[in-house]
Amino acid sequence: MVTAAAYAVTSSEGSFEKTTIERRELGPLDVLIEIKYAGICHSDIHTSRNEWGSTHYPVVPGHEIAGVVSAVGSDVTTHRVGDRVGVGCFVDSCGECDACRADEEQYCANRVTGTYNAKGRDGEWTQGGYSTHIVVTERFVLSIPDGLELDVAAPLLCAGITLYSPLAHWGAGPGKKVAVIGMGGLGHVGVKIAHAMGAEVTVLSQSLGKKDDGLKFGADHYYPTSDPTTFRQLRGEFDLIVNTVSVNLDIDAYLSMLAINGTLVELGLPEKPIEVRAFSLAANRRSLAGSMVGGIAQTQEMLNFCAEHGIGAEIEVISADEIDGAYDRVVGSDVRYRFVIDTATI
Repeated sequence: MVTAAAYAVTSSEGSFEKTTIERRELGPLDVLIEIKYAGICHSDIHTSRNEWGSTHYPVVPGHEIAGVVSAVGSDVTTHRVGDRVGVGCFVDSCGECDACRADEEQYCANRVTGTYNAKGRDGEWTQGGYSTHIVVTERFVLSIPDGLELDVAAPLLCAGITLYSPLAHWGAGPGKKVAVIGMGGLGHVGVKIAHAMGAEVTVLSQSLGKKDDGLKFGADHYYPTSDPTTFRQLRGEFDLIVNTVSVNLDIDAYLSMLAINGTLVELGLPEKPIEVRAFSLAANRRSLAGSMVGGIAQTQEMLNFCAEHGIGAEIEVISADEIDGAYDRVVGSDVRYRFVIDTATI
């Protein structure tokens, strides 16, 4: 067993406290990672505060993990001690279903194992990256290219692949008009990636408060959705819209912005069911779709793409004793654009 220092929460209303956890003994195909940075994802907040109603306490969140290999099992061939590596949203899958065989482990028919708050196949609950070390099976460990610093790479393990996967799947690229709803932790990465893919990128945000940032990150246009003329002006404009916000929007209004055969992809997870009129889909043969993170192969592809194009998350590095305050600031939209924990402070 490996003893790791960690920050955990023990109830939905509790604060984070320093503790120690036991990582499993290194198996033949396992990799021991010394965690250097762990990004804070809104999913961490939902889980810590039991807002999805499925939290098993105590829980150590964190699925945006960047670090260095400390040790490898006897049969590991893909990573060596000293390698710069990352771990994303899941750490196991069945490896046998159609999704797994297609490198789409995130859709495993027999339940993908989340990096935290998930019961592993050994019956133990997984604990995440707000800690000093983690043990992960080698096929779920990503290589972080030298062109990416570890701190800005950490959020790419969730935010980056969450945007890269639908942009790649629905063909963002030269000649395509892509809109990104929201300019937060997900949206700002989406703007950078869509721009690097060669698409014409528009940001749709509640206000113009982040317009300068959006244009700096690669957006060609920036419109306020609080202005009703925006929807009239952009009717039938986009081939693809990706929605990064987790609130219930007027989906019909956004669907009206799609060109013929256009698609609106839901990435955020709003509290209430999505309501949409059938006519909004029938007109222009529009589609309303959803997407999760990508599989391991695509996540590695994303990291390589980001390194090639100099794409990292915009971050604010914090110490571990600042997690509670960071959570409140995320909920209050008071971060530009992603918090990352320096795990040396744990």
